[in-house]
Amino acid sequence: MKYFVTGASGWIGSALVPELIQAGHHVVGLARSDASATALAAAGVTPHRGDLGDPAGLAEVAGTCDGVVHLAFQHEVAFGRGDFVAAAAADRRAVEAMGAALAGSGRPFVLASGMVGLASGRTATEADGLVPTPEVRGVPASRRLATALLTLSLSGVGVRSSVVRFAPTVHGQGDHGFVATFVGLARQHGVSGYVGDGGNRWPAVHVSDAAHLVRLAVESAPAGSVLHAAAEEGVAFRGIAEAIGRQVGVPAVSVVPADAPAHFGFLGQFAGVDAPASSAITRDLLGWVPTGPTLLQDLGAGRYTG
Repeated sequence: MKYFVTGASGWIGSALVPELIQAGHHVVGLARSDASATALAAAGVTPHRGDLGDPAGLAEVAGTCDGVVHLAFQHEVAFGRGDFVAAAAADRRAVEAMGAALAGSGRPFVLASGMVGLASGRTATEADGLVPTPEVRGVPASRRLATALLTLSLSGVGVRSSVVRFAPTVHGQGDHGFVATFVGLARQHGVSGYVGDGGNRWPAVHVSDAAHLVRLAVESAPAGSVLHAAAEEGVAFRGIAEAIGRQVGVPAVSVVPADAPAHFGFLGQFAGVDAPASSAITRDLLGWVPTGPTLLQDLGAGRYTG
């Protein structure tokens, strides 16, 4: 099969590309720069120069492929420029265009999404988040949730659509995401912080397991499926902070909730969130069995500090 992958040169995309190629698929990857196009070509991918700001171009490529995996998001707009609304709007337009190109074909469309904020006070499942709560509607992230619901609705127009919700920590060698940021903050402050008693939990998944799940989704997920890329339901944040502290050589200390924004910066709103999530339905549906190292194993091996 020939699959169009946006975000093919990104963190998860870089693990997905060899996963797809080794399974016998051909990959067309979206490349926003000449350097990205060169890197994709070297990895055995057919590069397509373009970006999320050109939905018509995305639709044209999608229409020539056997399916789409949409991993890309304008993170530099959402977080670098602080305009999450604009980034989410561009993402929605891209999904609308590519979804329309696949309508009536039965071909797969896999969307990357998140799982933080799905449930309050309990472990979230794949059945959560299908009806936005008032709390969710009141935050910018609700725009991405709306796009995920739009993607699922494509099953009604002949698209084998599915949404893969990734754990907030997709870890591994070379990760520059949340955990790497917390490592940098520990070095900057001379302490590895956690909020309150640090008992709040974050789901986690190794990047290789995340990529494997995406391949299973594009190959065989039933239309309208919601899938959870969470190998670990919830790792206590204090444990994460202590593991970082051991590697960096600084103490792990509690940060009172009121001081979290000052200590953690833009991550202050996430550092104290308790967001455990199950992947039991996903495992039963697709036979997904994570085999990669745990988050604490990756931290203990120095993959974020070596």
